[in-house]
Parts: sequence; structure tokens; C-alpha cells
Amino acid sequence: MSFRLRACAAVVAGVLAATAANADTLSIDASAATPAPLAAALRLGSATAPNGDTLGANARYLTRNGAPWLPIMGEFHYSRTPASMWEAELRKMKAAGINIVASYVMWNHHEEVEGKFDWSGNRDLRRFVQLATEAGLDVVVRVGPWVHAEVRYGGIPDWVINAMPSRRNDPQYMAFVDRLYQQIGQQIKGQLWKDGGRVIGIQLENEYNLDGPDQGAAHISALKKLALKAGMDVPYYTVTGWDGTIYPSGEVTPVFGGYPDEPWGVSTKELPPKETYAFRFDTRVSGDLGAQTAAHAPGTAETDKDVTPFLGAEYGGGLPFMYRRRTVVSADDIASMLPVQLGSGVNLMGYYMFHGGRNPLGIGGTGMEESTLSGGYNDTTMISYDFQAPLGPDGQQRKVLEKLRPFHLFTQAFGAKLAPMTVRKPEVSPTKPDDLKTARFAVRSEGDRGFLFVNNHVRQYPMAAQKATQFAVKLPGQTITLPSQPVDIADGAYFIWPLNLDLDGTKLRYATAQPVTLLDQGKAGLLAVFAAIPGVPVELSFDEGTHASADGAQITTGGNQTLITGVRPGAGVAVTVHRDGKPPLTIVVLTPEQSQQLSVVRLAGQRRLLLSADQAYVDDNALQMRSVGDSKFRFALYPALPSAPKATTTGAAWTGKPVTATVAVQAADNDGIFQVFEATLPAHDVKVSVTQTRNATDAAPVAIGGNAKAAMQPLPENFKAAGAWQINVPREQLRGLDDALLQIDFVGDIGRLYSGTRMLDDWYYSGYQWQFGLKQQAALLDKPLTVSVLPLRADAPIYLPKEARPDFGGARQMAKVRGVTVVPVYQLRVNP
Repeated sequence: MSFRLRACAAVVAGVLAATAANADTLSIDASAATPAPLAAALRLGSATAPNGDTLGANARYLTRNGAPWLPIMGEFHYSRTPASMWEAELRKMKAAGINIVASYVMWNHHEEVEGKFDWSGNRDLRRFVQLATEAGLDVVVRVGPWVHAEVRYGGIPDWVINAMPSRRNDPQYMAFVDRLYQQIGQQIKGQLWKDGGRVIGIQLENEYNLDGPDQGAAHISALKKLALKAGMDVPYYTVTGWDGTIYPSGEVTPVFGGYPDEPWGVSTKELPPKETYAFRFDTRVSGDLGAQTAAHAPGTAETDKDVTPFLGAEYGGGLPFMYRRRTVVSADDIASMLPVQLGSGVNLMGYYMFHGGRNPLGIGGTGMEESTLSGGYNDTTMISYDFQAPLGPDGQQRKVLEKLRPFHLFTQAFGAKLAPMTVRKPEVSPTKPDDLKTARFAVRSEGDRGFLFVNNHVRQYPMAAQKATQFAVKLPGQTITLPSQPVDIADGAYFIWPLNLDLDGTKLRYATAQPVTLLDQGKAGLLAVFAAIPGVPVELSFDEGTHASADGAQITTGGNQTLITGVRPGAGVAVTVHRDGKPPLTIVVLTPEQSQQLSVVRLAGQRRLLLSADQAYVDDNALQMRSVGDSKFRFALYPALPSAPKATTTGAAWTGKPVTATVAVQAADNDGIFQVFEATLPAHDVKVSVTQTRNATDAAPVAIGGNAKAAMQPLPENFKAAGAWQINVPREQLRGLDDALLQIDFVGDIGRLYSGTRMLDDWYYSGYQWQFGLKQQAALLDKPLTVSVLPLRADAPIYLPKEARPDFGGARQMAKVRGVTVVPVYQLRVNP
């Protein structure tokens, strides 16, 4: 080292030491040895595929071909979505970073009338599983028979409920369950992992905490035997593990969940801070998740904590609207749960829901939803099952998906490293969920490597900014203090930072940016992509002696590290690490906004990074893109394509057959390392006419009662008070569009959309945007649609977000349609 460099290092070290003395250092001891995972006491099913691929589990994590595996699972209900949409929607889920698709089999959707099973059309489970397999997704089939899912009687048909006891080993009931399972077994026969298929798991029952004669563990054990009898021999058998669940230890694995609010609650006010945003160090059970039955003692999941892996199935990808409580969540409300759950030890992140849907109507157009009218605890909309999910009922991509995807890419790239790591508790952590001042963080580590997880977001409550903060993580043989200078962690911030991350033989001591993904460039070396954290300067620390270059950044050496500060986030190369005898290590640090537009796709025979604000997925080696409301497409790829791409667009069959047209793709100036393309389709300005045809009259007072002893949805005859508006959308205006989203902006209690007397959709007013895709109902547009709005009473004892609470101006009620628009959805197919 030259004298000048030594002097520079000494000055920097002095400045850092002086600055650190004034910092608030958050300490955590992760130096204890990481114990080897115990062999899980689980009786798995057949776990070897014909090609030799294996699945397994120990007491800490899942394995795939013997290696640690940390997948992401998303719930998508096939019977709530038109079958014509399944293929594209499953591929969208794959593009969003989902590895496993889970779906309930809702018994009453298949056997509404005793003995008459329907596995056709939107109920074709076999076809759904086949399409998931083609999309590259594993499948977990949640067979019930009681599933909840906000379905009447939890999905058990009326004729069963009316005639016999359910959810227990009653001989008559179990005979019908046996028949149902035989039917499901036939549907997925040949699609199981042992057959070379992708069905890897079966979930039995749901939210089961009943105990007593013919109930409890004996019932779950009997259900598993019936599943095996029906041929459902799979690697994993699960049960939901919350609210005092009871199951036969060793026969099934509990899966957990958590939601950012309780729409099933009875409060008409904001709830206290939810524990979903607090790291879990002592238990996996996240409070009340809305089980329909009450437990009287701790469940099996609590006593099994040390012998089963921490798996998730129902972390809220959104929330449903229930009549008495209409919670609206933001993208950050959902995404901030990721570092909390991963940092708490979760080794399967499962969402409920990831894709919204709509309930089918029963015989005679009756609703099949959970309702107080049929003795249910909750009132839910008859048709809509939007759930504020990352993918809407019509396949629209929502902001929450963009916030989640960087975490999904992280688990794909680094999950094998993270899964074996154990959770380390800070010296000081919040003792209660309503502690909004104490820093919330955790470390998962194994040996001298780990990840730091931080969350400073709690829904509806401001968190104290962590001023002038540094973290001191004690690892075997060293303590890493980061950042080099204290930073403020703002209210709302949440992120993951690496500790001693091995990047193809180069040790990254730490980074104040979140690792996102890796791209193996062969002879060109490894490309590592990070995401900057809003308001936090980016710095990267390597072992001392690392030879690096960084345009526009500062590099200092000393104190056993090579420190790079002043890194400017963007799409260009931030840092290059030069390595003797090996290809270089290239690091890109994207801006927060760019990281939310990033996905990884396989095009023209290799993995590529894709940056685009438009929805994108791969189908048959082509890039399928959708843009909502904007006819201009812009996308950027790295590495560059070998030749200029070509593009086409094909609109839906609004009138006659769809027509495919060629679209010019223009190369734009490169953005950093990315090759940029643009394309523009003809813009559509869809005109809608709206005419009020019926005035609202006085709505009846909201009744209190039901099992929850709270506000109940109005009786059917009370809808005579609804006002009505006629909507005309000429089909001809939609020619060339992939879809068109009807947006109804109304204020009232309940809105319903009709074609004649046929209900198409319904919505509880909450301030959240109501959208309805017209593509699936194109033939109905030749006649006007009708939206009816039941008045919202000023004295309605329901919860509405304060932002959506209307100003009644002294009036007793309100029912109005403020506007109806149609948002065009454009489609572009890019062939590399």
C-alpha cells in the first residue's frame, strides 16, 4: 500500500470512528454455531420422480434434489376464473416469481346436486393442473372437504350439511368424502410427482381446531387415509397451523399465515397494530386468522415447532371485503410482510390470494358465497372475490405485484443459501405489536454468512424513524458494522441486506442495497443485481485486497475491507470486481423504481433481465406484454437479443374473429447495459354513455345479528331501494383491444352489475377501484348493462377507511354513480 493510500485510509477510519460514536448502534449476536437441522418426523408420500428428481424436508427446510429449497406459493382458484384465462394467468404467476400454485377444490362447485359431479369447463381441475405443469409451476391441491374460502358452508354442499354431521368421522359423512376424494384422485391421476407430474402436495381440511369424539387428530388421520386410498400419493401433506389447530403429529406438516388486518372482525374502527409486522422469535402462529371454530387449548403446531419446517400458505396477498369491515390495503402493507416473515424463519412463502376471481352462481342463479343468511360468520359479495390480489380477477397487474417481485427474485437466487439459516434475535426488540419506536430487525445466519432483515412499516401507524442508525452483527470471528456511516431508516422502509455473501468466490462483506438476482454470463462472469433502498446511500464492502473499479464512486481500503461508497443507482454497471484468472464480477444497483419493473425471462435460448412498467410473461418463447390504459410499450433487455425482434398484436374477438396485425418495434437509446425497444399501437378512446333509470329510495336500517352479532348484509328484498343506471359500451369501439376494463366509480353501500336480470359482478363500496373485464362478456354488450347501487346509510355500523368515508352533508343516505369509464388493455407479442 502506498503512503498516500495509507494516509487516506487512516483519515477515513478516523472519520468513521468519530461518526460511529454518535450513532445508534443496533446490535445482534449471531455468533453461536448453527445446529444441523433435525430429521423431520414426517411420513412423506412418494417423493422420487421417474427421472430421479427428489423432494424432501427436514425440521428446518424443504429440499429439492437434496439441496435446500425455499419456494414461493400463490393461491389461484380455478373454479373462480374462466378456463380460457388459465394458461395466461398461470404464466403471469410464473413471471411474478411464483414457484407453486395452490388451489382449493370447492366441493359444492363440483357436486352441487348429490351424485352429479361436474369437472368440465371452469371446473376442469385436470386441465388446470396440466396447464400449471406446462407453465413450469408445481401444484398443491387443497382438497378440503371443508375449505372455508368464503364459500357457503366452507364448500360442503347444502345436501350434506342438511343431512348429517360434518368435519368429523361420521360414517355417512366420511363415505361421501371418500367419494369426493376418489373423484379428485381421478382428476389428478398421472399428474403426481411420482408419475412425472407437478402435483407435490395435498392439504387436508382447513383451520381445523375441533376436538372431541370422532374429531381432532383422528379425523385428519382418517382424511389422509382416504386421500391415499384415492391415489393421492404425494411428497407433502399439510394442514393449516393457526388458531389452535389439531392434527396427528408426523402425518402432516402445519402451514402458517398472517394478514395485515381482520376483515372478519367486528370493530368499526382502525385496529391496533398487527403482529404480522413484528418479527417472530418464539412462535409461528400469528394471532387470529379468522378460524370459524374456537380452540380451547394450544394446538399441535405449537408443540411441533422444533420438528417441522416453518412453512407458509396464507400470508395475505391482499384482503377480502366483508360487509361489516371493508379494509383497503396498500402495496407496502403487503410487501413489508416479506422481510418480516423471511426474517422470522419462513421457508415457504405462501400467499392467499395471489390471483383474484369471481364466484360461480349456483342452480337458479343463487349465490354460493359465505353469508349470514346461511348461518355464516361473515357476509361476502355474492360474485366478486377480488381480494385486492396482486393479479386481479381479469388478470390485471396491480402495484403490490411490483413490490413483491424483487423479493421473489431474491428467494429464487439466494433461497438455497437462506433456507438452512437460523433466526437470531436482537439484543433489544419490541415486546408488543404496538411498540412503534423500537427498531424491528432480525438476522438469519449460518456460520459467518447471513442476511439482515429490517421492517419499519406498520399499516396505518407511523413508525419512528431510526435516526443515525448502524447495525452491529456479531458473527463467528468478526463483527460487521454497517453502514460505514450512520443512516436514517425512514418510517415505511423495509429491506434485506446481505452479510458475507459469496458471489462466485468473491466475498461481499455487506451491501446497503438489497440483493435481487444473479445472471450467469458464462465467460463474461457473474452479474449480480441489487436494488437501492429509498433514502439510504448505497455502499458495498468487500474483503481488503479486492480489486474493484466503480465509475463515479469512491473506493477506500483499510480496516480489513475495500469500501465502495457514493454508488449511483441506475441501469448501468455500478461496480466491477477484477479477479485474477477468473471472469469479472459485475454489479448493477437498480433504483427502487427500476427494481419493481425487473423480471427475469427466458428468451432466445437464455435467461435475460427485463425492465418494463408493462405486464410481461413468456409464452412459447415469445414475450407477451399487456399495457393498461397506454398504447405505448417500452421494454429493455439484457443481454441484448441476437437480432431485432418482431412484434404482432391480436385483439379479442369482440366482433367476428380476432385479427393479428404486425407492429413496428423501434430500437431506442440504450439505458445503461439494457437494450431498449419501443412500440406503439393505435390508441382507443372508448366512449361510454350512462343514464340513470331509477332513483334510489330509503334504505332499511342495517340489522345487527348473526354469529358475529354485528352488522349484517341487507336482505335480498331490501335491494328494492337501489338506484339504477344504464351503461352502453358499443363493441365496435373495442376492436383490436386485448381487453377493456369497465371502471365504475360509485358511492353507496353495495353495487351490482347486471346484463338484464343476470348478475355479472358485485362490489362493496370501500374506495377501492371496482373494475370488470368486458372481454369475457363481449356478447352481452349488444344490450345495455345496468349498475344498481343500494344507498349507504350515514348511520351504517360498518368499517370504512377514513379516506373513503363520504361526506353526507346532513343527508341520511347516499347512492350515486360518479362516473363510468372503460380503460383499454393493449397487447403486444414480441418474437425475438
